[in-house]
Amino acid sequence: MSNTDRFRELGQQLRVDSVRSSDAAGSGHPTSSMSAADLMAVLIDGGYLHWDSDDLRNPANDHLIFSKGHASPLYYSVLKATGVIDDPELLTFRKFGSRLEGHPTPRIPPTDVATGSLGQGLPIAVGIALAGRRLDRLPYRVWCLCGDSEMAEGSIWEAFEHAAFNQLDNLTAIIDVNRLGQTRETMVGWDLDRYRARAEAFGWHAIEIDGHDVEAIAAAYDEAVQTTGRPTVIIAKTKKGKGVAAVEDQPGKHGKPLEDAAAAIQELGGERDLHVRVAEPEPGTQHVFPTAGGELPSWKVGEQVATRQAYGEALAALGNLRGDVVALDGEVSNSTHAELFRQAHEDRYFEMFIAEQQLVAAAVGMQVRGWVPFGSTFAAFLSRAYDFIRMAAISRADLRLCGSHAGVSIGEDGPSQMALEDIAAFRAIHGSTVLHPSDANQTAQLVSAMADRKGISFLRTLRGKTTVHTSPDEKITIGGSRQLTDGDDVAIIACGITVDEAVAAAEQLVGDSIHARVIDAYSIKPIDAAAVLSAARDCRAIVTVEDHWPEGGLGDAVLEALAEADHPPVHKLAVRTMPGSGTPEQLLHGAGIDAVGITSAARDLVGR
Repeated sequence: MSNTDRFRELGQQLRVDSVRSSDAAGSGHPTSSMSAADLMAVLIDGGYLHWDSDDLRNPANDHLIFSKGHASPLYYSVLKATGVIDDPELLTFRKFGSRLEGHPTPRIPPTDVATGSLGQGLPIAVGIALAGRRLDRLPYRVWCLCGDSEMAEGSIWEAFEHAAFNQLDNLTAIIDVNRLGQTRETMVGWDLDRYRARAEAFGWHAIEIDGHDVEAIAAAYDEAVQTTGRPTVIIAKTKKGKGVAAVEDQPGKHGKPLEDAAAAIQELGGERDLHVRVAEPEPGTQHVFPTAGGELPSWKVGEQVATRQAYGEALAALGNLRGDVVALDGEVSNSTHAELFRQAHEDRYFEMFIAEQQLVAAAVGMQVRGWVPFGSTFAAFLSRAYDFIRMAAISRADLRLCGSHAGVSIGEDGPSQMALEDIAAFRAIHGSTVLHPSDANQTAQLVSAMADRKGISFLRTLRGKTTVHTSPDEKITIGGSRQLTDGDDVAIIACGITVDEAVAAAEQLVGDSIHARVIDAYSIKPIDAAAVLSAARDCRAIVTVEDHWPEGGLGDAVLEALAEADHPPVHKLAVRTMPGSGTPEQLLHGAGIDAVGITSAARDLVGR
């Protein structure tokens, strides 16, 4: 059998297996899979994709990302053809307990990340390609299959711009232009010239092909591999449901199994059992960055230091201790102080500009390769990348994010820059860690702890300076807290900027013979439940105070810890009206979360 005939036969096998698996599941996206079957057949059987079949985690392996994750029947059919799974497992598609979920996840190697929320695969592929070029320093290639519908996502064009800016000639995007979306024709349809013009405007090398002409596909892959200095996009005109007349290029057939799977399989030429031995990669070893050693920074008790400054200094020091730590920032590094890492470790720093979705996606891609990424921007702007953060948890990604300029305490910039929902947002992420240190020494230790933390970790830092209450030699742990004052009348549980205000309030309450226990809850998730429960047992009332909306923040974390216990009244102090511009002092007072507001609330509670 000639290579051309084998490619065609393999393409038909991938279609048949996409139909079979979706039929067995009773759901799925076989027509979206059938359009790209020839593209994948040539990729895996033509020597273009390089995998060590005996070691799917080999650092020299290429990476295949299905940005159009709904084409999972095709992806799993590729895994069957390459011997990663067998036919019985293929037919467990979408069954409870199966590794073959409705959209791919890393539960099934060699899947790098979860896809399915469209517009994410290509930005993550950019992150992996960046890791290959600048961190791993290995010649592996990243192949990314995109759907034409997801080309409407802004994150796709963030990826296009960053890939070109970084000259990622180790990245090839393949756009499956099958014209039909879920409900109607896409905005661009089969206008391949329009896709090409857009890609070229972003600085990519663009190739237009018939996505069902296997010889043209092979020629395009050859051209992509030979292109240097810029990434390549292959724009392939295809037909949704290719090969089965009942669904081929027909609207209304998206996201459902074929009505007569047996007839469709017969029309496609029946079942086949072709096996592909994927080309092996060139042997290679991941680059290791040398380290200078040293220790984390520390500050004297009583000093005034911004936690964002402490974040930058701690991260730079951590880079001296660990060569696997990398940093990314959204073009605000002189505000987040990630610039201190850039100055110390420029070869491990990545400027992501004002593109928060690409920032998070690149970090996800880098952690695929075992790097330890810290990404930073204003906390308010991480909301633009929230879906990427949500999907990172599904990817079982280990991701560390720092959001600065939290709350009304940032002052005159006003509410557009104030993160007031970030604690709630990150608490809602599965398996997440949410930290809000009140001083510099806490920040440094928590940055170090985050490096070894599994899952999604979020560190909230402050624009203004706070008093260092924590001794440099005191142990700060994720899940811990600090008790700053003793008292059994009222417990004031605070975090971040409100800790200084709580201490000042406790001092004022002494004059009223009210003894306040101030707890610095620097770890909000997991919260120090033991400290919260102890306060509930010992004190007559609890006041929580946070520079955040009342929903989902520190107060709700405290109430969650108390849910199954008898407890005294809990009063939540938080930002309850839309703030404007003003000084930090004015805004904290206006929100009722300064020492005056805390004192008043404590007096009222104890007086009851």
